[in-house]
Amino acid sequence: MSYFDACTETLPREQLAALQLSKFQAMIAELWQKNRFYTAKWQAAGFAPGDLRALADLARLPQTTKQELMADQAEHGPFGHNLTYSIDQYVRLHQTSGTTGVPLKVPDTEAGWQWWGRCWGHVLAGAGVTAADRIFMAFSFGPFVGFWAATEGARQLGAMMIPGGGRDSPQRLELMREAGATVLCCTPTYALRLAEVAREIGFDLRSIPIRATVHAGEPGANVPATKARIQSLWQAKCFDHAGATEVGAHSFECQVQPGGTHLIESEYIAEVLDPVTGEAVAEGERGELVITNLGRWGFPIIRYKTGDIVRTTTSRCACGRTALRFEGGILGRADDMVTVRGVNVFPAGVENILRKFAEIDEFRITVSKLREMDEMDIEVELAEDADPRVVEAIAERLDTMLSFRPRVRSVARDALPRFEMKAKRFHVQR
Repeated sequence: MSYFDACTETLPREQLAALQLSKFQAMIAELWQKNRFYTAKWQAAGFAPGDLRALADLARLPQTTKQELMADQAEHGPFGHNLTYSIDQYVRLHQTSGTTGVPLKVPDTEAGWQWWGRCWGHVLAGAGVTAADRIFMAFSFGPFVGFWAATEGARQLGAMMIPGGGRDSPQRLELMREAGATVLCCTPTYALRLAEVAREIGFDLRSIPIRATVHAGEPGANVPATKARIQSLWQAKCFDHAGATEVGAHSFECQVQPGGTHLIESEYIAEVLDPVTGEAVAEGERGELVITNLGRWGFPIIRYKTGDIVRTTTSRCACGRTALRFEGGILGRADDMVTVRGVNVFPAGVENILRKFAEIDEFRITVSKLREMDEMDIEVELAEDADPRVVEAIAERLDTMLSFRPRVRSVARDALPRFEMKAKRFHVQR
């Protein structure tokens, strides 16, 4: 079994909690009076560093939202007050994807960037990646943090990193073959897109010695049907990972599948709370992930409301890791659910149905209101040799699973957008 840090990854849970507490106490002592953003929040809540004597005291601290961070940067631009050190100590600047608004700027010190690399080292090692591997990063390497941190993780593992920026999909396939890539890092959407391009140009994916694909940037690798399709097309094991620019790479899937994703508990503290009441939910129940990172002191994130819905277990994984796991990975987002004709619909659930149809290359879902009636329209782009009558079968399957019948129609080849990073397939227009 491959570990990045076997010592911390296999610690008994009592010792792991003690490690988390000592790291958190050291961090808040460093932030006090240096980080204006958190010092002001804590003072307003009547909290001082000496008040933190146990992990349970974490609940006394106020939570953090992305809206707060965005407002802070808007008022105190360009970087805001969530900086613990003078700006000349920061060596990297990345930003969020901006899919939900203006991108959040996230600077990192050298220590913070090394921490990012350690987190991604856990992600890669969890997938069985070693120094002998050649990792292809199918990523354009712009300001979005994307797979930038994965390159640092690869460096810390000693693996060869092959950058895929500045190339189109056919060129990336050729470079992967020429370089003998054994691991592919990309979004789940782009793994499917590369396979689609390979089919269109007659490129044999078996000529690339890929044995593992590691995914980030969007849900998908935790959607059973999407995972199965990626594994079938690439003849490689598909691994999920979760994180965010403002938070870091916090959890990963190990080689024991399906077992959920492991939180890197040596670097994070997780709380799972009822999104309405804010109360902690019991192990095994669904709730919103509220997370605190422990090693990024230059741009800390404490009790951050991620919006991600998870269900945890602390049962020991067969891989030997003792950290808590998110069963099924990220199950959805608190703000993603829409109600259509009285039915709660999650995008990941619809994707899991659609991806079971091998005839579908791409799709788009639109929820709207027509004459006071909710409607769900699904456009599907079929493979060139697909029987167009499959559209009726798709509608029937959705009717059975959702308890209402969406309007499904086939569109012309290349009518729907393709995505390299975060895909936007679910639209609400009402």
